[in-house]
Amino acid sequence: MSELGGRETTLGAACVLGGATAIQSSAAIGVPCFAVIGAAATSGLRFLVGAVVLTTIARPSLRGRTRAGWLGIVAFGVAVAAMNLCFFQAVARLPLGTAVSIEFLGPFTLAVLTGTGRRHGLFAALGLVGVVLLARPGGGVTLVGALFALGAAVGWACYTLASQRLGAVTQGIDGLALAICIAAVLTVGLSVPSFSSLTWALVARVVSMGVLGVVVGFSLELAALRRLAAAHVAVLFSLNPAIAFAIGWLVLGQHVQLTALLGGLCVVGAGIAVTGDARRQASALPPA
Repeated sequence: MSELGGRETTLGAACVLGGATAIQSSAAIGVPCFAVIGAAATSGLRFLVGAVVLTTIARPSLRGRTRAGWLGIVAFGVAVAAMNLCFFQAVARLPLGTAVSIEFLGPFTLAVLTGTGRRHGLFAALGLVGVVLLARPGGGVTLVGALFALGAAVGWACYTLASQRLGAVTQGIDGLALAICIAAVLTVGLSVPSFSSLTWALVARVVSMGVLGVVVGFSLELAALRRLAAAHVAVLFSLNPAIAFAIGWLVLGQHVQLTALLGGLCVVGAGIAVTGDARRQASALPPA
């Protein structure tokens, strides 16, 4: 039982890492779209593509669902729509890594509030130190961009809790497919004015974003939240700023300073530490 728990914890951590890479790569792919159709329209089209692909794969049924199931689906759809709308507005105004660093304050706060034990608090604090170094306060952060990033932080905290709820009341990705359909309905109206400006190159980018960021990214994060406690996932999300800075540097040519490198080491260290704690807790559980 303890070995199974350890494997599930490791798999959950791998899902968080894979999901973070997919989602941040999706955001980088979408940056050129912002100047043409805007951040809000890009977000809406991304959800529309994700909804079409997920419903085609999962073929979710609307029948036989409990009230709790529908509440979980709706909560996830609203949270993920709000989080991504704010996040894309932030990325349109800030470097990718900086936007994600500020956004991480959402799950970080959740980790502090829901975590237990002195070690957990120390690891969360280490993650916060890394975020501060990554964000480089005063280094070109605009007020509007920071406010949108803080809005995304609130959305990310809600998304973390809604994801765990969705994973508990649904099976597979059928609930995720319905939740993304709700997010698409909430945001598609923002995309309608941009239809006349779309080119095949932009369509290709939006489709790539939908598949990579929504289908792959959210599916992996949902799988992680079915294997790990929300508090552990929240601290593992501290890997996102480091991943975002790396992708911003490699894909968008956004410069990474020494402070960002040190911040990356802090958040990676916090992620490894919390994963080790989760493994030890799983191993300490009595046999079923």
